Amino acid sequence: MGDISIKINIADRVYPLKIDADEEELVRRAAKLINDRIKEFQENYAVKDKQDLLSMCVLHYATATLKAEKKASNEDTDLADKVYSLDSILTDFFKEAK
Repeated sequence: MGDISIKINIADRVYPLKIDADEEELVRRAAKLINDRIKEFQENYAVKDKQDLLSMCVLHYATATLKAEKKASNEDTDLADKVYSLDSILTDFFKEAK
């Protein structure tokens, strides 16, 4: 679709961005998630400094990303193991069928 210019507000600061039009909804949702998490940290931990809140938010999302990557890697390994097992079963079956 092409690039568009948008403005995103994160932690009371406006960031002008040039993004692909197809990504606009995703970027806006991400900014909302960040702002919601910042608000939650501010309420639950009585932290006022925006830098500290942003750091806590980054740590939260980085941890979540690493957990998701680990889970996906484990699922890929499990799937590969199952495919290998199925391949062995089929190989044995066709050897016996000859």
